Amino acid sequence: MLRGLSFAVAAGEAVHVAGPNGTGKTTLLRVLAGLLAPEQGSVRWGGRAIVEDRDAYSGSLSYLGHDNALKADLSALENLEFATGLRRELQAGEAGAALERVGIARCADLPARALSAGQRRRLALARVVLALTPLWLLDEPFTNLDADGTALLAGVVAGHVAAGGLVLLAAHQLPELPVRSLRRLELA
Repeated sequence: MLRGLSFAVAAGEAVHVAGPNGTGKTTLLRVLAGLLAPEQGSVRWGGRAIVEDRDAYSGSLSYLGHDNALKADLSALENLEFATGLRRELQAGEAGAALERVGIARCADLPARALSAGQRRRLALARVVLALTPLWLLDEPFTNLDADGTALLAGVVAGHVAAGGLVLLAAHQLPELPVRSLRRLELA
């Protein structure tokens, strides 16, 4: 499915992984995240195969899959504090500011199970932002977002890329992304 695939991504770039259902977009992102081993070849980060220092590589990336990976009984704020706390120490007010940034600050005290699908997606995006990682792997990140949420996510991605981050995102419908360096990787 992904045979013969080779590409490189530099700091400050976004790559739109495109193709019909079943062509391997999700599989590619899972391989890049280190969740699946490639059948052949290797994934390299900073010139080294990721298997050489998996912990360092994992600390450099944020992965947002189809599932938002939220704890249903924790509030939006608690979800951010818990998930981010596994990676780094949060400063006072950081989680609340992230909720504000993604437009769901008013939902801070609501359990994740009470949020709409779009609000849960925004909460998962706030988790990616708070991780402070250079590499973002986003699988269908615009799913369940309304027009405002789509514009917000496009702006967050553009800001990450402008700050020197790398973003690979799989999406059937890619909205306008205000980034200087956007490439398309078409899987067939």
